[in-house]
Amino acid sequence: MPKQEKKPVKELEEFGKKLVVDIEKGRNPSIEFSLRSLSNVVFDKETRTLGLGEKQQKRTFFNVGHAKKFLQTLEVAKISKNLLDVQKHASLRDVFYMAKRTIPQSNINVVDEQSESDKALEDLELITELSREQLNINANKMGSVAGNVTIEDAGDAINWAKLGSGGWSIPSNVENIEFKSVKAEYIIYMEKQAVWERLHEDKFWEKQNCLIVTSQGQTTRGIRRLLQRLNEENKLPIYVLADFDPWGFYIYSVLKFGSINLAHMSGTMTLQDARFLGITADDVANYDLKKHFIKFKDVDMTRLKQISGYDWFKKNKEWQRQFKMMKDFGAKLEIQSLSSKGITFISDKYLPEKIKKKEFLD
Repeated sequence: MPKQEKKPVKELEEFGKKLVVDIEKGRNPSIEFSLRSLSNVVFDKETRTLGLGEKQQKRTFFNVGHAKKFLQTLEVAKISKNLLDVQKHASLRDVFYMAKRTIPQSNINVVDEQSESDKALEDLELITELSREQLNINANKMGSVAGNVTIEDAGDAINWAKLGSGGWSIPSNVENIEFKSVKAEYIIYMEKQAVWERLHEDKFWEKQNCLIVTSQGQTTRGIRRLLQRLNEENKLPIYVLADFDPWGFYIYSVLKFGSINLAHMSGTMTLQDARFLGITADDVANYDLKKHFIKFKDVDMTRLKQISGYDWFKKNKEWQRQFKMMKDFGAKLEIQSLSSKGITFISDKYLPEKIKKKEFLD
């Protein structure tokens, strides 16, 4: 996992020097790092997070099957080093275009698709034990936050309570943000921007002294890291508000326990203190929402079966109860179904009552 004390430029230089030594000694240049595949993903019962196991993979330059990926990794490392040297940042898409060139005296491109440069960057994260953000490469901004918090970002003081209807746009890299003032009792994270906008317009964060955070579907790395920092540095509980469907449950699972794709980043991406606030099976009866059910499709049932079999859910009676009730319903439910009770019902009654009664799942 990334180590904040590591110096990116030095790590990249050490990576390059090792390859130079291989060449000078007549050895086949090689790189070795943890195997990033499902077979090497393990669930640590003590920390309750996903991580990589002990399996390693080795790539050598003079191997037809390895050569192109080997070159792609070096190309992305070079791009990162150049960015760090000039103290600039680039997007994942920028990196793809910077890497896309034809190898001299051939018709072969270093990369043909962005997925190739993205994977090379993930390999570089494992090799250097640095996150892509530390390597000055960022993803798109896809989240918003509002609340009584003042931060310092790139020399600017920013008050999350005074940024209009859009809130603060959460960047991909939040490592250098400094929290100057945090006045909140907890955080509510929600998958849907529309629900966030409802709570923001109702000034829920002000009335309830909390922070409201959203993404557009699956949580971005920047949002997950921001949530983790707020939780660890300011001791703020995190409540997850998602749809009552397998995909909403999965979003919670990724936040709390980590994901297979980012198992190597679990140390800076998981939220072990997160709790699932809703929507739950119990809400169906408590708030008379059955008439708003959306009938399951085969893909929903398949996903539910997968999630209920996850190691971290298998022996959890409360979660298994939720899974069984959802299966019996044969249907799912959206957060917005609460609007049938009134446009501000979610802000005035649903969330305050559930939080007060501590009706959430671990």
